Amino acid sequence: MPLVGYHVDMASPFSSDTELLRAEIAAAAARLIAEDGLDYNTAKRKAAKQILGNNKVRGDILPDNAQLEEEVRAYNAIFFGDTQPARLLHLRQVALALMQELGQFGPYLTGAVLNGTAGEHSDIHLHLFVDSPKDVEIFLLNKGVQFEVSEAPHPVSRRDPIETLSFMWRREGAHLTLYPAEDMRQVKAARDGRIIERADIEGVIALLNESENQ
Repeated sequence: MPLVGYHVDMASPFSSDTELLRAEIAAAAARLIAEDGLDYNTAKRKAAKQILGNNKVRGDILPDNAQLEEEVRAYNAIFFGDTQPARLLHLRQVALALMQELGQFGPYLTGAVLNGTAGEHSDIHLHLFVDSPKDVEIFLLNKGVQFEVSEAPHPVSRRDPIETLSFMWRREGAHLTLYPAEDMRQVKAARDGRIIERADIEGVIALLNESENQ
């Protein structure tokens, strides 16, 4: 359970009890993710500043993404238990429809919509492994979808930047990260070392079937 009420002595911000301090930062960051829709890295930095002020933050004080994900789950269960499951189901249904539309590119669902922590501010994130990003761009344009293009460093190598296409789909934000086709078996871990969870169309259908049977 998040340690929302825990207090840090500002006179000694770098407490010897690093584990408790890390837990409070994780709890504060989880609230920012669930309430404001911040991404994990931004939420951790903002939470650390809220708790420690302008003091320099040691790397070992910040929670890792696994701890933060658990805090988001706990926060959702406590504060959004009556609405979050329906929101998650809706996002998964919209994600499946988009994946089926993009079926020729073999899309994979990832992120909060897959791991079950998605909330009111969450978007849909898909990974596509393609020979040419232009093929996806042309496909979307032919469907009348207007998108924005952004780039980010390759998650596991020093290759050319990876392109992401962002747009609205059925009133939900969607982001397609376009990896080279040869990365299919190579892109397994994020920069923090965690295995990237992905689900293909069949996997998402199975998740939806599980929800219906609960």
